[in-house]
Amino acid sequence: MAALPRRRLLLFLALLRVLICGAAPFRARDLLPLLPRRMAWQLMGATAHSAVDLLPSFVGAVAPGGPAAAWRGACFDENQAVLDLTPGRNGTAGGLGGAVLRLKTASPQSWTCMDLYVFATPYRVAWDYYMRSNENHTFEIKAWEDAAEMEYVKQHGIAVFLMPSGMLGTLLSLADVAPLFSNTGWGQDANLAFLGKHMGASFERRRSANTIIRREDVRSGDFLALSKIRGRWGGFQTLEKWVTGAFAGHTAVVLKDGDANLWVAESGYENNKGDEIISMTPWDEWWGMALKDESNPQIALLPLHPDVRARFDESAAWEFARSMCGKPYGYHNMIFS
Repeated sequence: MAALPRRRLLLFLALLRVLICGAAPFRARDLLPLLPRRMAWQLMGATAHSAVDLLPSFVGAVAPGGPAAAWRGACFDENQAVLDLTPGRNGTAGGLGGAVLRLKTASPQSWTCMDLYVFATPYRVAWDYYMRSNENHTFEIKAWEDAAEMEYVKQHGIAVFLMPSGMLGTLLSLADVAPLFSNTGWGQDANLAFLGKHMGASFERRRSANTIIRREDVRSGDFLALSKIRGRWGGFQTLEKWVTGAFAGHTAVVLKDGDANLWVAESGYENNKGDEIISMTPWDEWWGMALKDESNPQIALLPLHPDVRARFDESAAWEFARSMCGKPYGYHNMIFS
């Protein structure tokens, strides 16, 4: 019997905190991960999420020495951030140093609040989450990639993106996306269904428009359009098609050097270190990799229009491509371009 008054006291204290803090003890969707799997999936329909919930929402840019950025989060209603630069190694001028982003969260909608963020510059993308109220959270950049990143941040700040569906919503929405990366017939069907659902694209079965491409038929400046609908890159290309509206997931340009050798210039090429760079690959090597690609890419060779070819400066294009070769590349750069 003594337990009953104690429970009532705990309930009273909980309600009192609600009145004081203005926050609910929890939201129904916060408890889904704690429920048995079958029950959680049955209740998920009320909080259904899709791939749209994977898109981050820009909430502000935080620059050193500037005013604090403020915004409303997915669960914390009051958020603000400032950015402090940190000195170089050993306090010497030789090191570029880094920065510390200081965030403060307040006014939670529930006691189990958790907001998920993406922090980005043209040189990096990182993420973090925060689940404690009225505390100063920090996100540290230990060192700038180079002086250009530091100067960019000084002028424009670090961009802050909020995942508007929160941690749980983001995880649930992955159920709509995870099958896209399977290099199987099931993964291919998932990609086609995704493009049909989110882009309104229709795919009619027909005989493949196969043709034999001879090296002598390929000229400098010709355009290559690729589409993959299965495997790791097929999943990424499907998401790219969705957000850009394009039906080609990757493009490249064919160029000839001074000895009339064919090269393929493209971005997003993965080198031996796993870095994505801008590259120039000999035609035979590039074509051989395409034929061996397990994701079975669809490749279209699009020759330049005669009017465009007449204006095409082959030497300038070659020199520009060579100047960019080996430089880092990332899709997040499109956000800032």
